[in-house]
Amino acid sequence: MNEMLIGAIVACCIVIGLFFLRFWKRTQDIFFLFFAISFFLEGLNRVSLVMFSSLHETSPGYYLVRLIAYSFIIIAILVKNRRRGLKKNTTR
Repeated sequence: MNEMLIGAIVACCIVIGLFFLRFWKRTQDIFFLFFAISFFLEGLNRVSLVMFSSLHETSPGYYLVRLIAYSFIIIAILVKNRRRGLKKNTTR
């Protein structure tokens, strides 16, 4: 049952990653690319949890990948806000 739920989470992460990838291809905005990478990493992290029995949710490697994935989201937001702030300053 646990593997089935993890599989559903992986499928959702892949769908969400593809969703953001589609917007990145349309707009070429790095914001969407970073979000896509983040969700793909999160999906791969869940797959590795099932594939490798030595890896558990309490192991540091599992959280390191999550830290990297969430860092992509934070960087995307910071870059997007910085560009928006630069545009406001140049129009004044």
